[in-house]
Amino acid sequence: MLDALDRAIVKELQGDIPLDPYPFRTIASRVGASEAEVLGRVRSYWERGWLRRVAAVLYHQAAGYRGNAMVVWKVPPDQVERFGRVAATFPQVTHCYERAVLPDFPYNVYTMVHGDDDEACAEVARAISAATGVSEYLILSSVKEYKKTSACYIP
Repeated sequence: MLDALDRAIVKELQGDIPLDPYPFRTIASRVGASEAEVLGRVRSYWERGWLRRVAAVLYHQAAGYRGNAMVVWKVPPDQVERFGRVAATFPQVTHCYERAVLPDFPYNVYTMVHGDDDEACAEVARAISAATGVSEYLILSSVKEYKKTSACYIP
Protein backbone atom coordinates (compact mmCIF):
# COMPACT_ATOMS: atom_id res chain seq x y z
CA MET A 1 0.00 0.00 0.00
CA LEU A 2 1.22 3.49 -0.80
CA ASP A 3 1.67 5.99 1.99
CA ALA A 4 1.44 9.77 1.53
CA LEU A 5 5.11 10.11 0.57
CA ASP A 6 4.85 7.27 -1.97
CA ARG A 7 1.83 8.95 -3.54
CA ALA A 8 3.70 12.27 -3.76
CA ILE A 9 6.71 10.58 -5.37
CA VAL A 10 4.54 8.71 -7.88
CA LYS A 11 2.81 11.98 -8.80
CA GLU A 12 6.23 13.49 -9.53
CA LEU A 13 7.46 10.47 -11.50
CA GLN A 14 4.40 10.22 -13.71
CA GLY A 15 5.06 13.68 -15.16
CA ASP A 16 8.13 15.22 -16.68
CA ILE A 17 11.32 14.59 -14.70
CA PRO A 18 13.05 17.90 -13.87
CA LEU A 19 15.67 18.91 -16.41
CA ASP A 20 18.57 19.53 -14.08
CA PRO A 21 21.73 17.66 -13.05
CA TYR A 22 20.06 16.22 -9.90
CA PRO A 23 16.42 15.55 -10.79
CA PHE A 24 15.75 13.35 -7.76
CA ARG A 25 17.05 16.06 -5.45
CA THR A 26 14.52 18.44 -7.01
CA ILE A 27 11.75 15.86 -6.64
CA ALA A 28 12.79 15.33 -3.00
CA SER A 29 12.48 19.04 -2.28
CA ARG A 30 9.03 19.09 -3.88
CA VAL A 31 7.76 16.18 -1.76
CA GLY A 32 9.45 17.18 1.50
CA ALA A 33 11.94 14.31 1.73
CA SER A 34 15.66 13.77 1.33
CA GLU A 35 17.17 12.81 -2.00
CA ALA A 36 18.38 9.54 -0.43
CA GLU A 37 14.87 8.71 0.78
CA VAL A 38 13.34 9.39 -2.63
CA LEU A 39 16.01 7.31 -4.39
CA GLY A 40 15.52 4.50 -1.88
CA ARG A 41 11.79 4.44 -2.45
CA VAL A 42 12.16 4.59 -6.23
CA ARG A 43 14.62 1.68 -6.01
CA SER A 44 12.09 -0.25 -3.91
CA TYR A 45 9.36 0.37 -6.52
CA TRP A 46 11.65 -1.13 -9.14
CA GLU A 47 12.59 -4.11 -6.94
CA ARG A 48 8.90 -4.83 -6.27
CA GLY A 49 8.09 -4.66 -9.98
CA TRP A 50 5.96 -1.52 -9.61
CA LEU A 51 8.29 0.57 -11.74
CA ARG A 52 9.62 -0.77 -14.99
CA ARG A 53 11.77 2.14 -16.10
CA VAL A 54 12.46 5.85 -15.89
CA ALA A 55 13.03 7.15 -19.39
CA ALA A 56 13.17 10.20 -21.57
CA VAL A 57 10.36 10.80 -24.05
CA LEU A 58 11.46 12.12 -27.40
CA TYR A 59 8.88 14.30 -29.07
CA HIS A 60 9.98 13.07 -32.47
CA GLN A 61 8.15 15.60 -34.61
CA ALA A 62 9.45 18.51 -32.52
CA ALA A 63 12.95 17.01 -32.81
CA GLY A 64 12.70 17.06 -36.59
CA TYR A 65 11.83 13.44 -37.37
CA ARG A 66 9.16 13.63 -40.05
CA GLY A 67 8.92 9.92 -40.69
CA ASN A 68 7.14 7.96 -37.97
CA ALA A 69 5.45 4.64 -38.55
CA MET A 70 3.97 1.79 -36.61
CA VAL A 71 5.10 -1.28 -38.48
CA VAL A 72 2.96 -4.30 -37.69
CA TRP A 73 4.31 -7.78 -38.31
CA LYS A 74 2.79 -11.23 -38.80
CA VAL A 75 5.32 -13.33 -36.91
CA PRO A 76 4.90 -17.08 -36.33
CA PRO A 77 4.33 -17.63 -32.58
CA ASP A 78 7.49 -19.71 -32.19
CA GLN A 79 9.59 -16.88 -33.69
CA VAL A 80 8.19 -13.90 -31.74
CA GLU A 81 10.92 -13.85 -29.09
CA ARG A 82 13.75 -14.00 -31.63
CA PHE A 83 12.04 -11.46 -33.90
CA GLY A 84 11.57 -9.03 -31.02
CA ARG A 85 15.18 -9.28 -29.93
CA VAL A 86 16.44 -8.62 -33.47
CA ALA A 87 13.99 -5.78 -34.24
CA ALA A 88 14.82 -4.09 -30.93
CA THR A 89 18.49 -3.79 -31.97
CA PHE A 90 17.62 -1.25 -34.67
CA PRO A 91 18.26 2.26 -33.32
CA GLN A 92 15.30 3.63 -35.29
CA VAL A 93 12.93 1.34 -33.34
CA THR A 94 11.72 2.95 -30.12
CA HIS A 95 8.97 0.50 -29.19
CA CYS A 96 8.71 -3.21 -29.91
CA TYR A 97 6.01 -5.38 -28.39
CA GLU A 98 3.73 -8.35 -28.93
CA ARG A 99 -0.05 -8.01 -29.04
CA ALA A 100 -2.91 -10.45 -29.41
CA VAL A 101 -4.02 -11.21 -32.96
CA LEU A 102 -7.47 -9.90 -33.90
CA PRO A 103 -9.90 -11.75 -36.19
CA ASP A 104 -9.45 -9.37 -39.15
CA PHE A 105 -5.95 -8.13 -38.28
CA PRO A 106 -3.39 -10.98 -38.15
CA TYR A 107 -0.42 -8.89 -36.96
CA ASN A 108 1.06 -9.81 -33.58
CA VAL A 109 4.28 -7.76 -33.25
CA TYR A 110 4.38 -3.96 -33.37
CA THR A 111 7.44 -1.77 -33.87
CA MET A 112 7.47 2.03 -33.76
CA VAL A 113 9.99 3.29 -36.28
CA HIS A 114 11.32 6.86 -36.64
CA GLY A 115 13.27 8.37 -39.50
CA ASP A 116 13.84 11.47 -41.55
CA ASP A 117 10.86 10.68 -43.78
CA ASP A 118 8.41 7.90 -44.64
CA GLU A 119 10.86 6.27 -47.06
CA ALA A 120 13.49 6.06 -44.30
CA CYS A 121 10.95 4.21 -42.15
CA ALA A 122 10.17 1.86 -45.05
CA GLU A 123 13.92 1.17 -45.43
CA VAL A 124 14.11 0.20 -41.76
CA ALA A 125 11.12 -2.12 -42.18
CA ARG A 126 12.82 -3.78 -45.16
CA ALA A 127 16.04 -4.17 -43.15
CA ILE A 128 14.16 -5.73 -40.21
CA SER A 129 12.42 -8.07 -42.64
CA ALA A 130 15.76 -9.11 -44.16
CA ALA A 131 17.34 -9.61 -40.72
CA THR A 132 14.48 -11.69 -39.37
CA GLY A 133 13.09 -13.46 -42.42
CA VAL A 134 9.61 -12.14 -41.61
CA SER A 135 8.12 -10.75 -44.82
CA GLU A 136 4.49 -10.14 -43.86
CA TYR A 137 4.17 -6.63 -42.48
CA LEU A 138 2.21 -3.43 -42.89
CA ILE A 139 3.54 0.11 -42.48
CA LEU A 140 1.13 2.51 -40.78
CA SER A 141 2.68 5.96 -41.22
CA SER A 142 1.86 8.72 -38.77
CA VAL A 143 0.05 11.70 -40.21
CA LYS A 144 -0.38 13.89 -37.14
CA GLU A 145 0.52 13.57 -33.45
CA TYR A 146 -2.41 14.50 -31.21
CA LYS A 147 -1.20 13.47 -27.78
CA LYS A 148 1.91 12.04 -26.19
CA THR A 149 2.01 11.90 -22.42
CA SER A 150 3.11 9.65 -19.62
CA ALA A 151 0.56 7.51 -17.83
CA CYS A 152 -1.23 9.29 -14.98
CA TYR A 153 -1.92 7.00 -12.03
CA ILE A 154 -2.48 9.63 -9.37
CA PRO A 155 -4.21 12.79 -10.66
